[in-house]
Amino acid sequence: MAEVVLTDVEKVYPDGTRAVTDLNLRIDDGHLLVVVGPSGCGKTTALRMVAGLEEITSGTVHIGDRVVNKLEPGERDVAMVFQNYALYPHMTVYGNINFPLRLARVPKEARDRKVREAARVLGLENHLKRKPPQLSGGQRQRVAMGRAIVREPAVFLMDEPLSNLDAKLRVQMRAEISAIQRRFGVTTLYVTHDQVEAMTIGDRVAVMRNSRLQQVDDPQTIYDRPANLFVASFVGSPPMNLFRAAVERTGDGIGLVVGEQRLDVDEQELAAHPPLGSRAGAMVVVGVRPERLGTSDAPPQRRLRGGVVLCEALGSDSLAYVMVKGSLALDDAQSSLANDVEDAAEVEELSRETQATVIARLDPRIPMSAGESIEIGVGAGSLYFFDPDTGLALTGE
Repeated sequence: MAEVVLTDVEKVYPDGTRAVTDLNLRIDDGHLLVVVGPSGCGKTTALRMVAGLEEITSGTVHIGDRVVNKLEPGERDVAMVFQNYALYPHMTVYGNINFPLRLARVPKEARDRKVREAARVLGLENHLKRKPPQLSGGQRQRVAMGRAIVREPAVFLMDEPLSNLDAKLRVQMRAEISAIQRRFGVTTLYVTHDQVEAMTIGDRVAVMRNSRLQQVDDPQTIYDRPANLFVASFVGSPPMNLFRAAVERTGDGIGLVVGEQRLDVDEQELAAHPPLGSRAGAMVVVGVRPERLGTSDAPPQRRLRGGVVLCEALGSDSLAYVMVKGSLALDDAQSSLANDVEDAAEVEELSRETQATVIARLDPRIPMSAGESIEIGVGAGSLYFFDPDTGLALTGE
């Protein structure tokens, strides 16, 4: 096993396209790190540079104690699991898993033992004589993983391995991949565009946008303390609500002006965002997760009034889309920071609404319909604050 370290890694193509910029990542020995981000952010390019399938423009990649920049893929002791499985359709499950061992000229008895052990771990013991067309999508993905496992590599590289599966299978395979990785303890770099997948599988999560790393930490920290507007908006389903508000002093405390409404900032929020105290009279971007909004007994100074635009019943809960009276939606520049959008027309489309619509996750048994007025309580310690110009969280770090 081995740790993987990327130091100042960049990839620039001959036409000037910058795919990865100044990437610094460390995957500890035996850990699973997920790189997540929208399409085109550079996550797959980063994985391919570790694999040796893309040439590195600058920087270094260490696998264990070796710099592997100049090594061929076969010399790096890595195994890849692809999105499209890449199985040999004319071979049985046994033959597919056995194939890399045959190439490595492993003795026949050792090959058989390794193949059958991998099949047992992956629940494929009863399918060893079948061929890929006779298998389900989940079974084919297990075969692809088995082929990687039997090689006993130093590093697993997984490139969106679940994206071809249906929703139910994705949930099942997420749990299986996580359990298998922990069982074998192989250092793993896992790439996905699905933030739910990233949060449930990874020991650590790295969020990328437009070729740059935005934040890397354990999943709960990424969710609880997003570094900027993009991470706040990208991680979470539904995403964090974001709107603009003016900061004002209220006696010994700090409050927010949201149109004609006032919202107190509590001590927990002030402690988490020290720079807020020096922003009286200025605008900030305020964030709050949908699950922290409700109609419970919040005090008057922690409530927002608005009109219900839409209500979605999900069974276990319901999502109320509420246009907050007098609130300000993000402007063009802030919308660009919060979303994976650079095109001016797309930014304008995102920021067309002048009033902010927030999503509240509510008890489905609360009667509610579009067009009615509502007051939503803001949970204690649930507000986040971001600089409106840079998009960075106002944490003082």
